[in-house]
Amino acid sequence: QVKLAESGGGLVQTGGSLRLSCAAPRSISGIRAMKWYRQAPGKQRDLVAAIANGANTRYSDSVKGRFTISRDNAGNTVYLQMNSLKPEDTAVYYCCVVSPWGDYWGQGTQVTVSA
Repeated sequence: QVKLAESGGGLVQTGGSLRLSCAAPRSISGIRAMKWYRQAPGKQRDLVAAIANGANTRYSDSVKGRFTISRDNAGNTVYLQMNSLKPEDTAVYYCCVVSPWGDYWGQGTQVTVSA
């Protein structure tokens, strides 16, 4: 079973920063895009940011200007730099890798922003 290695979640105060990372194994070839989703308690899982081949990026309106998604040169690790965090950013954050063979998901990492 393919596993994505997520890290970087934690507890931070309002206005603070966190950096999430997600490493995909080399066994996943032909990665087309890497994405971050989040899910707050009682809510649906929503797309936060995505980065495709060619470094095209897109963000949800709620995080534009505060979050930055990036990939390493090898293209198998994706990062989410989160600045100016707000209590409403509290959620479990999931990494998703899109490949020709299907989508692969991480186990999720908790981000909690205290008021």
